Amino acid sequence: MQADIGSATARRWVLRVLQALGVAWALPYTALGLVAGAASLAAGAHAHLSARGFAVVFHKVPWGPGGALTLGNVILHSGDSLESPCATYAHRAGHRVEPSIVIGDHERAHVYQYMVLGPLFLPLYFLFGGIGVRNRFERAADRYALTGRGWWPWPRP
Repeated sequence: MQADIGSATARRWVLRVLQALGVAWALPYTALGLVAGAASLAAGAHAHLSARGFAVVFHKVPWGPGGALTLGNVILHSGDSLESPCATYAHRAGHRVEPSIVIGDHERAHVYQYMVLGPLFLPLYFLFGGIGVRNRFERAADRYALTGRGWWPWPRP
């Protein structure tokens, strides 16, 4: 029993170290997100730390087409709550009927993707198609929002 407690503590410690490294790795994009978020505060937005998801969230961001944009560990959201429902990319494109997802879960998946890929995230994101149903990053974020699993954009071998 003592070994189980020690190994669980060690796993938690290793996870926290990896999470801290992920936050640091995503810092260039997080800095851009913080600058955009700070500018939105002057236009009436408000910010808070996400209770889960390693993100600073700016709500009521007054620009963009609506919805949310993630930059590193910053989520810029045009609405009031990340708990708002939204359609998946596949549903909007008419590829299949899927239940609504929670926009915050979708954006949290992007935060995790940034934490792993760091400065490589945006080049890879646009290489794989940018905003749209064909982008594996968006499909993975929708999958995570639907199931709570599978935020990584490449399948396991």
